[in-house]
Amino acid sequence: MTPATRAIRFIEGLEVPTGALSGKPLKLAPYQKQFLRGALAKGISIGVLSVARGGGKSALTAGVALGHLLGEIDPQPRRECLVAARTRDQGRIVWDYVTGLARTLPEDVQKRLTFRRAPRLEIEYESDDGPHLIRVLAADGKNALGTSPSLVICDERGNWDRDKGDALEHALSSGCGKRGGRMLLISTSAPDDSHPFSRWLDDDQPGVYRQEHKADDGCAPDDVEQIRKANPGAAYGVGASIEWLTAQARRAVDRGGSALTSWRLYNLNQRVAGEDRDVVLTTDQWLACEASELPPRAGPVVVGIDLGGSASMTAASYYWFESGRLEAIGWFPSHPSLLNRGQVDGVKDRYVQMRGRGELFTLGAQTVPVAEWLVEAMRHVEGEQIAALVMDRYKQAELGEAIDKAGIRAPIVWRGMGWKDGSEDIERFRRACFDRLVKTTPSLLLRSAFSEAVVLIDPASNAKLAKGRSLGRIDAAASTILAVAEGARRTARPVRTKRAPVWA
Repeated sequence: MTPATRAIRFIEGLEVPTGALSGKPLKLAPYQKQFLRGALAKGISIGVLSVARGGGKSALTAGVALGHLLGEIDPQPRRECLVAARTRDQGRIVWDYVTGLARTLPEDVQKRLTFRRAPRLEIEYESDDGPHLIRVLAADGKNALGTSPSLVICDERGNWDRDKGDALEHALSSGCGKRGGRMLLISTSAPDDSHPFSRWLDDDQPGVYRQEHKADDGCAPDDVEQIRKANPGAAYGVGASIEWLTAQARRAVDRGGSALTSWRLYNLNQRVAGEDRDVVLTTDQWLACEASELPPRAGPVVVGIDLGGSASMTAASYYWFESGRLEAIGWFPSHPSLLNRGQVDGVKDRYVQMRGRGELFTLGAQTVPVAEWLVEAMRHVEGEQIAALVMDRYKQAELGEAIDKAGIRAPIVWRGMGWKDGSEDIERFRRACFDRLVKTTPSLLLRSAFSEAVVLIDPASNAKLAKGRSLGRIDAAASTILAVAEGARRTARPVRTKRAPVWA
């Protein structure tokens, strides 16, 4: 009998400890059985599961931990199961589940169990071949030094502190190697693709089983089929019902803002930033600007320019303020390659995809030559009436020299990216987006840029554009804000009417 079969049989021999189904036999949903068969298969040392909040993750891991403690899954002597969580209170959730499930065991088995709450959360099982232990650890690598676990459960790995979480994961992984143990990483989605938990799900590695249940990117928040996809246990009585989830989705849509973002992260299991920090636009606010068909290139165009550093992205955005049409293009140096650059930036092959969609190009070798780049940027709107080139005054000297060298003749507007100019531009940009005055085709470049862009707020509530993470690329967002804000200013200016001369 395989370990997975033994695990399923043991867990389904337990009773539901709490809730409306308390006392009834515990039934695993198909997705839970699928994960056990994959994660406990021969040759697999790491199992990774991502499913929406309330999907039965903690109950599943508690059943596995209890079965491992009793030797029902792995009969090796002196078994040690470590449950790692972000905090002690988070780890207590799994500990409480194990405790509740253990109360449904036969009396003779329960007498051999010892539950400890101090100085740390532990459950000890005394058998004929020695003591066996379940221990809860907070996300700090020092807590795992010297351990040699036979099973490790990383609960809510996508929400651990990055530095301490990585240190603990590495310590636990090396400890598992001492006894050929297994590691299970179970969580809702991390907020971005660069998070270590996302890398576990995305990177194909030998000895790793991956299973992810999440709604499609860009789907409607209250799409019932997408809710089912992210909550595979709902149809089988695991977690909340589809009706309750649908009602919650509609409330999130009505409230919008952070409530809607949190719904996407926790209940649709999508990789969106759910922190309580200010963003330029939420995911749904930006998706409202995307259209299948663009308005025409009508009237003059404002060109927003964001010159990157010596080796970072450089971007240009084009906004026809009379029609609301927006276009954006980015450039990178050709070395390193876009694929290698994406790996370093933690976005995998996203830059390669942008190039395939015609949104990102390479120019120059190690750096983007400014004058040549400006020529390429202006060639995109050749023949159009240029209302203004809007640029950051921080690099005024470098851009001014390049404009002269390229022979560009157009009105120039210099803007600051600090609290004064930046706050006005961000507010005008947001207002234009909310008023449906910005329309663009689905752009991976712009989606990526705005997902990385946040705003810093000073005591006077002024906003300044900033990166959400150090390796994030927000150049296209910066150039778009400059272009749209200048277009909004020009639209707001009153039209001067010429009066016919009157002879005295």
